[in-house]
Amino acid sequence: MRKIVIVGPPPVQILDVTGPLEVFSGAPGYNLQLATPEAGDTLRTHHDISLGKAISVEKLNGPIDTLVIVGGIGAESGSYDENFIAWVRNAATRSRRIAAICTGAFVLAEAGLLDGKQAVTHWSFCDRLAREYPKVRVTPDPIFVKDGNVYTSAGITAGIDLSLALVEEDCGHAVALKLARFLVMYLVRPGGQSQYSHMLSHQAATSQPLRELQVWMLENLPGDLTVEALAERLGVSSRHFTRICLQETGLNPGQLVDRLRVEAAQQMIDSSSKGLKEIAEACGFKSAEVMRRVFLRTLGISAADYAKRFRRPSH
Repeated sequence: MRKIVIVGPPPVQILDVTGPLEVFSGAPGYNLQLATPEAGDTLRTHHDISLGKAISVEKLNGPIDTLVIVGGIGAESGSYDENFIAWVRNAATRSRRIAAICTGAFVLAEAGLLDGKQAVTHWSFCDRLAREYPKVRVTPDPIFVKDGNVYTSAGITAGIDLSLALVEEDCGHAVALKLARFLVMYLVRPGGQSQYSHMLSHQAATSQPLRELQVWMLENLPGDLTVEALAERLGVSSRHFTRICLQETGLNPGQLVDRLRVEAAQQMIDSSSKGLKEIAEACGFKSAEVMRRVFLRTLGISAADYAKRFRRPSH
């Protein structure tokens, strides 16, 4: 059995703990152990909820397969218990691999385990991590990063993605995909994907006309979605529409259209047996080659590679 130890400086972010717990507990061959650096048998969370059946880190001896350091207010505080940091440093020497969830990266950095390594954390803490630990090569975009036997992940739910990736390493893609479906996750995201959701950025529009236009765009992806056509539908000039789009979503009209079409293509790839050429036409791409280039630019992965990773096998 692979021993998975999950611990962090309290109070911890509860989903940083329960996300990996759900993933690893759903896969075969793992022995999970919740640990605490405090006295007692509970791990405190930021919502004044304590997770029970934790064991003191001082009582954790022997080899560890995967040491998981979770984030939260305790990890973000900048003030750490020296004994706990020393324990993390020692435990890492007897662990096959070490993983940090979200701001748990600060604990690994404090222990010197990220020196000279690429790492990521929650996007809102990346600048601080780089500033406070200049020896860490912070890469702010990916949802998780592997450097040697050390793994770091972006914010909160990215810990689930990282945990699924670790399960895939151990048990294979089929097991990880089955787990993702059981957890009702849209897909098993590769680590190279951006941690900032572009789809959230286009949903962030505050003006009702633009939100309504976005709904219309989703319903008419194969149609004419040029700047001129969209501006005319909104009743403004092309220049003014571009200004509104950038202000409301952070994307220019062309980028927004690309994001919407990629999202629609992802859903079709994931849920249908249609070929890429047919999907490209249905989503408004001029050709499968154009779709391939837009996928690479948007997701960092081609449509064909995306289909290989995430398409549901036919029965």
